[in-house]
Amino acid sequence: MQVPVDLVIDHSVQVDVARSENAVQANMELEFQRNNERFSFLKWGSNAFQNLLVVPPCSGIVHQVNLEYLGRVVFNLDGMLYPDSMVGTDSHTTVIDGLGVAGWGFGGIEAEAAMLGQPMSMVLPGVVGFELSGKLCNGVTATDLVLTVTQMLSKHGGVGKFVEFYGCGKISLADQATIANMSPEYGATMGFFPIDHVTLQYLKLTGRSEETVAMIEAYLRANNMPHDQVPLKEMKTDWHSCLDNKVGFNGFAIPKEVQNKVLNYGSVVIAAIISCTNTSNPSVMLGVGLVAKKACELGLQFKSWIKTSLAPSSGVVTKYLLQSGLQKYLNEQGFHIVGYGCTTCIGNSGDLDESVASAISENDIVAAAVLFGNQNFEGRVHPLTRANYLASPPLVVAYALAGNRE
Repeated sequence: MQVPVDLVIDHSVQVDVARSENAVQANMELEFQRNNERFSFLKWGSNAFQNLLVVPPCSGIVHQVNLEYLGRVVFNLDGMLYPDSMVGTDSHTTVIDGLGVAGWGFGGIEAEAAMLGQPMSMVLPGVVGFELSGKLCNGVTATDLVLTVTQMLSKHGGVGKFVEFYGCGKISLADQATIANMSPEYGATMGFFPIDHVTLQYLKLTGRSEETVAMIEAYLRANNMPHDQVPLKEMKTDWHSCLDNKVGFNGFAIPKEVQNKVLNYGSVVIAAIISCTNTSNPSVMLGVGLVAKKACELGLQFKSWIKTSLAPSSGVVTKYLLQSGLQKYLNEQGFHIVGYGCTTCIGNSGDLDESVASAISENDIVAAAVLFGNQNFEGRVHPLTRANYLASPPLVVAYALAGNRE
């Protein structure tokens, strides 16, 4: 390889086993059984080629692994320092922009050419500046912020642009990565955050050595480099409008006389907490654990027909959920950890319960999935969920308890 190549295996895990203490182990074993030949080939490749690092299965989602471990920020090649940059074969490669590394997604053929040392060309995009000021109010998550940013940039026109965030806004690097992660959703080539003290603090937090962080800071100083959003209060009205509207975008044309059954239109059948980066945002994930704890204390229980799952993008999440004592409450609400990979977000939802699947198919029910993920267009999450909503983790748990989009 002519340039450093990092390959992270994260698209092979599927939610076959859920709501079980041994879900991670069971799903991992099935993952290895199905993909043994592929994994053996990749292991051979990692030894046969220079500059190729293969991160094994069950390590996490590529973008979070990149953020926590692989991203250099500043390259050091035999004493020659230069800014880190990257391209990746996934639209959400832009997560790394939250760390101050210029990166975006591109195609597989382009990737092969780049690995062999060929230059890549592109039309120089326009740049859109986006000022952030103040701080998030209590109860407002990074998901709420990024959905608002997406809405604003969709109106302004950010498609194909380099969006650079600036200003005196006080947000964590995890929040920055959340906003950068959603660049494809607001149509930008990347959503870039310049390097600052928050970046350096994060590098220390994630285990980069003091010498490495000092080198990065010294180099930067020397070079003078410091979807449809539905408000929660309108959800019920919006949902009924979707049922009533003619078939098309935001419309299912369901007659009013058949909209109410036991498993009815709007019933949530999948509740999944999974995202490239957002599932490693400590404030968000500890928040969802507290919601689950409160639900347990109040005697509330998730609905039995819902397939619930939690797939963090990094093993770090498991550690702080266990150490905080919150994972046990998530388990009680059905959100056992099922693995470390893209799972539901890329359609690896696994099968629904047979009785649920039959009820949906036989009655032509518009069933819903609620996920803390990145993409929710019809057919992506599961063939039987026609109404898919993105929501913050606390809301995913709340809808698992409610059982219906209303």
